Amino acid sequence: MSIADRWLLPDGVDELLPEAAARVEQLRRQLLDLFKVWGYELIIPSLVEYTESLLIGLGSDMELHSFKVTDQLSGRMMAIRPDITPQAARIDAHSLRREGPARLCYADSVLHTRPRSLLASRSAIQVGAELYGEDGAAADIEIISLMLDTLKTAGLESICLNLGHVGIFRCLAQAAGLSKGAEADLFDALQRKSSGDIRAAAAASSADEATADLLVKLAGLHGDASMLQQARAQLASAPCQVQEALEHLDYVASQVQRRHCAVEYYFDLGELRGYHYHTGLVFAAYTSGYGEAIANGGRYDDIGRAFGPRARPATGFSTELKALAMLAGSGNEKTNGRIFAPYSDDLDLWAAVNLLRKSGEVVIFGHPEQSFPEGCDRELIFQHGEWHLDSINRS
Repeated sequence: MSIADRWLLPDGVDELLPEAAARVEQLRRQLLDLFKVWGYELIIPSLVEYTESLLIGLGSDMELHSFKVTDQLSGRMMAIRPDITPQAARIDAHSLRREGPARLCYADSVLHTRPRSLLASRSAIQVGAELYGEDGAAADIEIISLMLDTLKTAGLESICLNLGHVGIFRCLAQAAGLSKGAEADLFDALQRKSSGDIRAAAAASSADEATADLLVKLAGLHGDASMLQQARAQLASAPCQVQEALEHLDYVASQVQRRHCAVEYYFDLGELRGYHYHTGLVFAAYTSGYGEAIANGGRYDDIGRAFGPRARPATGFSTELKALAMLAGSGNEKTNGRIFAPYSDDLDLWAAVNLLRKSGEVVIFGHPEQSFPEGCDRELIFQHGEWHLDSINRS
């Protein structure tokens, strides 16, 4: 590598310069304060863990996103976390071991071997909240409401909430008696909403004609809230668990809409985001000016079983802090400028500087012969035996 190339970062890996870093850090503090007043406790899991605990239950796609290293002490394989959610599940199931609900939140770095989308960074800062120990609609309503409040705190106004339920496809696949391979083929066809491919995959798996028809209908069930009534009619012959899932989805959406009436709501029963990981209701938030979900989440019950006998119900969401701060723009920046304090060994000046810093002002102590630093709009001057603030005249 030549000297001219040594400043280059790997593709998809970015760094934050002072202005952007300040914006991201201020937003991080605001969001953690929001989570705190909702009752969510901050956790800071380790950056690396043994692969068998870090990647449990996440599916092969997440394993491909994970950088792996060999632990020089034990010889065991470790992975740099691509997602904090399983670490939170381990903490709930093994470290905390609380009997009642546990509310946990986090804001920390994750690393991916490849970007998860065209807009995504490989060195993301994941922010999220997880609720363990509650399997009812109230928990789903709380998590979705918190996600929408998170976006509101970041200054995003135009939000579309996309809701689905992976349990509907799971139930139909189970009723058809599909093998894992056939289920994967159907899953792929459903994501492309290709009726011909769905029917062909169902036929190849020996699914009966009635079940194949239900799967084809599933691909077309998307739209506003009126679609749910249509879904009840078109999926009436499906197992009762499908109708229960539709009722759950309808109830959760209606309750969230009462709290967040300005949000646009969209339903897609063929959306199986995180299918290999989630077990029930799934959701994602979109905003204008960003071509993919800015936040997403869902229910992922029983993940705690991998860490012991506690198969805890769980639901949560996450977002990417740098992307959120970029969309928020400059609205979260502090507008106050900086104060310049001239070089002096006067203790009264030192006391005045400390008082200003305690009030939240940024004060730059000058060095001998130093001119005003960039960004300073005021200075401390000595007049009539005291230090006073005065505007800087740059003319």
